[in-house]
Amino acid sequence: MTGITDDLRALQTQLQKLTFSDRADPAYEFQKVCVRPFLQKGGLRFQLEQFRGAQVFHKNLDFPALLEWVETTGAVQYRQLLLSAAGTEIQYTEKGGKTRRRVRAADRPAIAPQTHDRQKQYLLREGENIPALVDLGVFTRDYKIVKSKYDKYKQINRFVELIDDVFQKSDKKELTILDFGCGKSYLTFILYYYFTVLRGIKVTVLGFDLKADVVARCNEIAQRYGYDGLRFYVNDVTTDRLFEGKVDMVVTLHACDTATDYALLHAIAHRVPHVFSVPCCQHEINAQIRPGGDFDLLLRHGLLQERFSALLTDAVRAEVLRLCGYEVDVIEFVDFEHSPKNLMLRCRLKESKTPDLGAIEALLEQYGVKQTLVEEVKKLK
Repeated sequence: MTGITDDLRALQTQLQKLTFSDRADPAYEFQKVCVRPFLQKGGLRFQLEQFRGAQVFHKNLDFPALLEWVETTGAVQYRQLLLSAAGTEIQYTEKGGKTRRRVRAADRPAIAPQTHDRQKQYLLREGENIPALVDLGVFTRDYKIVKSKYDKYKQINRFVELIDDVFQKSDKKELTILDFGCGKSYLTFILYYYFTVLRGIKVTVLGFDLKADVVARCNEIAQRYGYDGLRFYVNDVTTDRLFEGKVDMVVTLHACDTATDYALLHAIAHRVPHVFSVPCCQHEINAQIRPGGDFDLLLRHGLLQERFSALLTDAVRAEVLRLCGYEVDVIEFVDFEHSPKNLMLRCRLKESKTPDLGAIEALLEQYGVKQTLVEEVKKLK
């Protein structure tokens, strides 16, 4: 097809959508490609949605790169193109080596490109092709929010916002992320979508979990989504040898009990720059704790003891991370009414330090308990 790039140059600021279809070669991997403009860091960019069976692959390009892709791939591999812009539609059809170009007026008002930059609106926008939100039932098949799932939609966006606060201005081109105790949480898939699609960063995400069936299921989902950089492994974070390469970020989303401690230990031992941890099932201290400290009043009732033990556990973890050179934010992850496990430890490595754990050990000794992260960090050299 010819003449497309001239029209693109003329309609660059009015462009709303490009749809490439009808493959010239049936063996070409993508049956269809849709292109939409969006704003990122103040500049106009273009997102390619490339469809292969049930899989969708995303790529973000600036305008010169889009023109090059159209010339070398889009106009070569496809025989039909529909260009939709404000007030007009142009259809191109390739037949017998000749391009037929049909222009028609369209009742299509000008629409400002959506932004992928951090703003007041949600980062995971309604209308975007986010497979995990569809599978969760948060989005319908045509990417509309299911009203009864709106609270879940807000919670998931809150998770992305907490990460975006750190990475929205990042100039990194590649990241390696370890997800400990990943389970079947779709937040791992949302994380992958955020970095690859919204930020245009090439990421490798490795998820570890104890359950072989869960790992197999997650790998099947990742393959179905076309998330080639997302892989899952059966692994016991408390005993097994873990990934030894360079890691940029450690994530623990409800890794059960001391599994959180071993994930944090891995981050500390390998000086991982970023940690996002939502602790869960803080049973270790609750099972050991006995009166002997200044807060014995909180141990007289089982429910209060359980909550106190959980807070003490996470306070100790936050302090150990701080003493090891991390800047630590303790953040409300979701509203308390939705989950009692509502804290996130968001940490950024500032300096390498040999921690003095004496004060923490003295506090724990008052209540007769040992805490895994404290005991394991003491072994580091």
